[in-house]
Amino acid sequence: MQTPIRARGTLLSVWAHPDDESYLAAGLMAWARRQGSRVVMVTATRGEGGSQDEERWPSATLGSVRERELLASLALLGVTEHIFLDLPDIGVDTPLPEEGAARVREIMTEVRPDTVLTFGPDGMTGHAAHVSVSGWATEAFEALAMPGATLHYATATPDWAAHWVPLLEQFDLYGPQTPPVTLREDLSIDFPLPPDILDLKMRALERHESQMAGFLTVFGRDGLAEAFREETYRLGGRIPLKGD
Repeated sequence: MQTPIRARGTLLSVWAHPDDESYLAAGLMAWARRQGSRVVMVTATRGEGGSQDEERWPSATLGSVRERELLASLALLGVTEHIFLDLPDIGVDTPLPEEGAARVREIMTEVRPDTVLTFGPDGMTGHAAHVSVSGWATEAFEALAMPGATLHYATATPDWAAHWVPLLEQFDLYGPQTPPVTLREDLSIDFPLPPDILDLKMRALERHESQMAGFLTVFGRDGLAEAFREETYRLGGRIPLKGD
């Protein structure tokens, strides 16, 4: 296990939609809470543009559904500090309103994190909202983070991508040239989830019923657990300590 998250430090986790965090950072956030760290989670939108089934989850009410799903998921992980930016979720090719940038800067100043987790400039899937969030978190980190703080971008390993991307193509998750891949020796966070943390992550994912139904039908719980049993990141930035 390789993780720079400091016990009793502060972790800031910044994402675009409810459930982004559960795929990419649920294990790390739960583990950090168990270490006594403060965890603050930011979600830019309520994901109302992401209906998988208009009859069962109509877009008109999906935002409130996904909000409830997210809060139930975070409660399982022990994450009690959560902030919505209240931005509209329009579509995969539409960037988020730039007003979100100022709010992320405010949060960076208020929270003063030791560690920041978010998407890389690729947005992990190429989704425009993911790219917006990455840019805001990076800008805020570079301008305002404390000395010694580190920024980490979600990534995949080449072996993971070779195995899982073809299996996930039916869900149209990844845009061109995504997901990003990073050699394992170049990862800044390489976290194979312990069994109890993996089970907790799966329970958190299952709370996102409006998004998970199709995946569970195709892969089952065990298959999804195998797909998301590791959380991997590359270094996006570090604020030097005085004297570095």
